[in-house]
Amino acid sequence: MRQTLSLSELQRLVRHALDERFPLPVWVSAEIAEIKVNYSGHCYMELVEKGGANGVPTAQARAVVWRSAFPALAARFEAETGQRLAAGIRILVRAAVTYHELYGFSLRIDDIDPAYTLGDMERQRQETIRRLQADGVWDMNRETFMPPVVQRVAVVSSAQAAGYRDFRKEIEKSPYRIGHTLFDAFMQGAAAEESIIGALCAVADAADAYDAVVIIRGGGSASDLNCFNAYRLCSYVAQFPLPVITGIGHDKDTSVADMVAHTALKTPTAVAGWLVERTAQADARLGEAAQRLHDATVGILRTCEQTLGRHRGDLARLSAAAAAHHAAHLDHLAVRLPEAVREFLAQRAARLDTAAELAESRSPQRILRLGFALVRCGGKTVRSAAAVGPGDRLDIELADGSIRAEAKRPHTHPAPSGTDRADTPTD
Repeated sequence: MRQTLSLSELQRLVRHALDERFPLPVWVSAEIAEIKVNYSGHCYMELVEKGGANGVPTAQARAVVWRSAFPALAARFEAETGQRLAAGIRILVRAAVTYHELYGFSLRIDDIDPAYTLGDMERQRQETIRRLQADGVWDMNRETFMPPVVQRVAVVSSAQAAGYRDFRKEIEKSPYRIGHTLFDAFMQGAAAEESIIGALCAVADAADAYDAVVIIRGGGSASDLNCFNAYRLCSYVAQFPLPVITGIGHDKDTSVADMVAHTALKTPTAVAGWLVERTAQADARLGEAAQRLHDATVGILRTCEQTLGRHRGDLARLSAAAAAHHAAHLDHLAVRLPEAVREFLAQRAARLDTAAELAESRSPQRILRLGFALVRCGGKTVRSAAAVGPGDRLDIELADGSIRAEAKRPHTHPAPSGTDRADTPTD
């Protein structure tokens, strides 16, 4: 015959088995998925264990801390870790394993080890460092160009944070104009990582408008700053296209975000002071350069003035020498001019005399005096015997008078070429 159990009998057997198997409390590690403290003071938690890269829970259980123990446990945990018990924190608890017919399996916690939580945060921190180095992005942001003067700053912070107010106050009291635009984000709590990444993405979309991005928040506990050790956020910082300056307000440990950022400073005020000091140094360098330029210009002008003075003296000396030389030359010309004029006039007079003699030797009167005669017929000069016919009246001009004659019989003979005069015998 088949044995059957009622549900309550089965659950009592399970409870008895668990009580026998776990007579004493055990230490259990898990992550807090949910936590709430009810009006009576009892604390109820939902604990999970996650597995795989996607973080899907592989185990889950309810847990309770009675009000008689919870205030002391919570205070000690916060004092040693710097954070309150909250969702997302990994804890190591000492708990009794219980089973109830109505409420099922649960853990009754009577102690929490803060050292485990601190060690887990350090483990996560070291894992983030290892992964970033393996990805080859560890030094990327430090190699990003930082302008000598940072005048346009994107600020990732909470608008209500005291650290942001300190940053603004330090910037605004400086003598330099450093523009800053706030990209509001949660800087602590479970939503901090996603909120900061969202703000960085918004800055990246307008990267051309900024010289650098600043991530700042005031002081806090190690757990408050744990998001700055998260792999995803630190990967964004390491690969950000602008140089990242951090001022996360820690006094002891350096976060991974500080390690991969271009420049890491302790506080928001220190970040503002660094920006002002960097601008002041650039201003001083410009002042020094301006002074050097002024001194060099004055030196060059002085050298040029001295050179011009020498040239002025040389010019005056050379001008005087040239003027004296030309004056002497003019004096010489003044002496030579009358003599040259006389020589010129004498030469022209001699040439005129020669021309007069030549003209006189070729004058018609002289030619006539040599025994030649000028014969005209009909008022025209006879140049050829052929031009005269028998009976023509001829006018013969001689040196001392003229004769009228009549042609009888022409007698011709060849005349010399080019001869314009006639030696015509009269019959």
